[in-house]
Amino acid sequence: MLTATLLLLGTVLLAMCLLELHVTRLPMSPAIVYLAVGWVAGWMVQGRVQMPPTAPERADMLVIVTEIAVLISLFAVGLQLRMPSTIKGWRVAFILASGTMLATIALATLAGWWLMPGLGLSGALLLAGILAPTDPVLASEVQIRSQNDRDAVRVSLTAEGGLNDGTALPVVMLALGLLGIGDLGPAGMHWLWHDLAWPIAGGALLGWAFGRVLGKAVHALLRHGHGLCWDELLYLGIITVAYGLSRLTETSAFLFVFAAALGLFRHSPRATDALHRAGVEPDELADRLLAFGHRCGRLVEVVMVLLLGFAMPWVHWRGEPLVYAALLLVVIRPLSVLLTVSGREMPKAQRRMVAWFGIRGVGSLFYLALVIDSGLAPALSADLVNATLPAISLSVLLHGVSATPLMALYRRRRVLQKRDKRRRARLPA
Repeated sequence: MLTATLLLLGTVLLAMCLLELHVTRLPMSPAIVYLAVGWVAGWMVQGRVQMPPTAPERADMLVIVTEIAVLISLFAVGLQLRMPSTIKGWRVAFILASGTMLATIALATLAGWWLMPGLGLSGALLLAGILAPTDPVLASEVQIRSQNDRDAVRVSLTAEGGLNDGTALPVVMLALGLLGIGDLGPAGMHWLWHDLAWPIAGGALLGWAFGRVLGKAVHALLRHGHGLCWDELLYLGIITVAYGLSRLTETSAFLFVFAAALGLFRHSPRATDALHRAGVEPDELADRLLAFGHRCGRLVEVVMVLLLGFAMPWVHWRGEPLVYAALLLVVIRPLSVLLTVSGREMPKAQRRMVAWFGIRGVGSLFYLALVIDSGLAPALSADLVNATLPAISLSVLLHGVSATPLMALYRRRRVLQKRDKRRRARLPA
């Protein structure tokens, strides 16, 4: 059985590589293929595996694997976002990662409490927190395409995926505290500082500062002729040091790494001129790192979605979690975006696109592993697994099928709008 499973996985991976041109033309994402293959592989070995992949005994390993996957992906997302560091440029992303996420959590908590009363209100809040972050990995079709891409939909979704993996953690920790796991402190003050205020603010500020300082050192080396050719070591080394510093300062590792990537190549015009005088292209190293990051992101997508599919045969299917997943993706996420992102921030057509693409994925897998490893009651852990994995799988399916045609339609409309705008501009007054 192991031989058959290895042959199945290897054949699919080779086929995805060799037939990439044809696969990308289909109205589905590669993640759907990986999910199906992982599911089949899990079904093939289910009878021989004594312990399910999501068992509490394996949760510590899953925490490490999923956290590394998210960190690697967030660094690549941060490198992609080279838009100006202005409030206007980040306004929608901040709204999505804060107000929209809180609205989603509130509505999802009520839906979970109503559909699955056995969770209790705290358990429903925990499930909503687990599924709150959108995914920076599986949203490749809707991510920005280049450093000069300023499309509002792509920029907002990409930045949201980078931010809300860190901003969801306080909600998860609050729910764990309400369940008696973890210390909220008197009147919640311990949670307010150690889980909410300092991890978010400290992670963003210290990560940005680390990225800026390291970026200046890198630019100085480039000006003096250092090629910095070991892109892989630089990429992984920055992530590792940033992760270590986040643990040392007790800040959010996700926001620390994301902010470090944002600050790494923010050079001033004077620094850019100095690099040009030294015969160095300022964005060459950033582009090389980003290319390596894209390859890492592809590996993360393959491994994580295969792992998700592999765990699916152990899910106990019930109607309530499936209804909950459908409500979260089709009703709660779109409604939360429309309630919190006003028409002044974004035109109606773009708001609809952002509202639909609330893709769930690796971040939710990390939080699920984290709460299982925290010592929850086995029955509650099982309920969370049976609700979270179908929700992520449904997101992979719905968003994977719709991403290519919807984004193609969106691009055509944008082109027509620009042409019509230029035509009207040429008309005599």
